[in-house]
Amino acid sequence: MAGGAKIWIEAARPKTLPAAVIPVLVGTAFAQAAHAADLVKAAVCLAFSLLVQIGTNFANDYFDFVQGADTAERVGPRRAVAAGLVTPRTMLFATVLVLAAAFAVGLLLVAEGGWILLPVGVVSIVCAIAYTGGPYPLGYNGLGDLFVFIFFGLVAVGATFYVQVHAVTWPVLTAAAAVGLLAANILVANNYRDVETDAKAGKRTLVVRFGRRFAFWQYALSALAALLSAPALLLAGWRWPVLLPLVLFPWGVRLTHRLGRSADPREQIEVLADTAKFLAAFGVLLSAGVIWGAR
Repeated sequence: MAGGAKIWIEAARPKTLPAAVIPVLVGTAFAQAAHAADLVKAAVCLAFSLLVQIGTNFANDYFDFVQGADTAERVGPRRAVAAGLVTPRTMLFATVLVLAAAFAVGLLLVAEGGWILLPVGVVSIVCAIAYTGGPYPLGYNGLGDLFVFIFFGLVAVGATFYVQVHAVTWPVLTAAAAVGLLAANILVANNYRDVETDAKAGKRTLVVRFGRRFAFWQYALSALAALLSAPALLLAGWRWPVLLPLVLFPWGVRLTHRLGRSADPREQIEVLADTAKFLAAFGVLLSAGVIWGAR
């Protein structure tokens, strides 16, 4: 693979991309259960979600460097701008290009789902930049977790379902909340590792504000609440296959314990990667359960 392409793939942070893929999968599974799935519309939703995620990651790479969060003291996967692999100007241009592409794709969703989706798409793109940029960066003021929960949970799952079915239901929002909590856990694991360097850079994440013990319980309770969405769907009328995600409970316990015990940054990087895998497994099992368990 050409060196340049490898750098950009790394900058896109592929290990975080389940946060963009799984919401579309889950939303489409609910659409299939409603006998209204449209794979073309789902593909457009996936393209939009991936572009927003990658644009967010590019913006994070740029703004964290500019604001001094990515320093030589930081431990974790290398960042393209901080490592000198990409100039700040080039990364900013790439961010704008990717988010412009997301906007163009989003217009296709507006054509299919109506004008109600336009402000949703615009706010999603604006927040991709505002996550680490702008006058009040969300990630620097303890709002990053909320951003991920809303946009990679409620909005992504709900909009995917809405585009195909033209409605939103409480079971869909229940599953969307579960996906959002697990997506936010990826950020928790990341910020857990970076707490010292974030504090020095003035990045007031929830872990910096309230400590690692708070982050441990946030991670644990989010994982538990996400898994409890399965029996909630059972009570809402789905049949037993919707309980498939519960097989992940032992893995969730092990991941939570690993996060709490981790002191080695390399172990914390592995927990981050496994948290993304946990989200992926949850999304696949939940989607299968929703389709097989539909009445």
